[in-house]
Amino acid sequence: MFKRETTVHHSSVQRLPEWMRKKVLFSADVLRMKQMLRKHKLHTVCQSAGCPNLSTCFEKHTATFLILGNICTRHCRFCGVTQGNPMVVDRTEPLHVAEAVSLLELKHVVITSVTRDDLQDGGASHFTDTVRAVKERNPESTIELLIPDFQGSETALRTVLDCGIDVINHNVETVPRLYPEIRPEAVFQRSLRILEFAGTYRTSIMVKTGLMLGLGETPSEVEQVLHLLSDISCDALTIGQYLRPEIGKIPVREYIHPELFRRYENYARSLGIPYVKAGPFVRSSFQADEMIKKFQGASL
Repeated sequence: MFKRETTVHHSSVQRLPEWMRKKVLFSADVLRMKQMLRKHKLHTVCQSAGCPNLSTCFEKHTATFLILGNICTRHCRFCGVTQGNPMVVDRTEPLHVAEAVSLLELKHVVITSVTRDDLQDGGASHFTDTVRAVKERNPESTIELLIPDFQGSETALRTVLDCGIDVINHNVETVPRLYPEIRPEAVFQRSLRILEFAGTYRTSIMVKTGLMLGLGETPSEVEQVLHLLSDISCDALTIGQYLRPEIGKIPVREYIHPELFRRYENYARSLGIPYVKAGPFVRSSFQADEMIKKFQGASL
């Protein structure tokens, strides 16, 4: 259905295409955000993963909090988060996150974590401790969790789904064929099952996922994934351009033109996925507050 004529292959360009060039802001607000996070010993996935939207989000006093440290036990080849032996869990972290949410007056809070396969519950209980601390101090804020796969543990999944959140987000990241190369310790069908279980277990919660493009996937493979997400009644989807975070990670195979992103967005909606954002700079937390407002408004 979709053709490649609106893509630019990495081998044919010497620099980023025009649509991938983005101004970086270095304002006083961005500096204050970094200082506040440092003061409270908090990590953000914006910083750890080298998100291209960091300055834009920090300018607006928004961020995705990264809990359970900033060292991941897995070895995904697309991710810029440090990989290795993780640190001891900081039990005061939930209170620090709650205080930061209060200082920033956040109406929608996004919390994610590194993958902690070294922990018995994968960190699920720490997620719930963080949610409860945030809600106690900021009862009006909506909360979105971007979770790892917890190695498929239904017990861990129930734990996070039962803690009063508004959005559960788990990224499938790429098409099934590329998992052995891109996400060697993950399983596409396991991630799909997590989303499906979440949607049936807690029907009031928005179920959300995300895809990266430009890793070598074909248009037909993307279309297949969109159908699978529609089949499990996924509520929200983000689709963005993969950018290599550092040398040693998998290179960009192609830059996807904004027009093709628009086609994917429209196609996903036509399949019944109601809330879709697609574009070169779209990331998991892109306009997350707008998505949950629309979802909750439609549920009334």
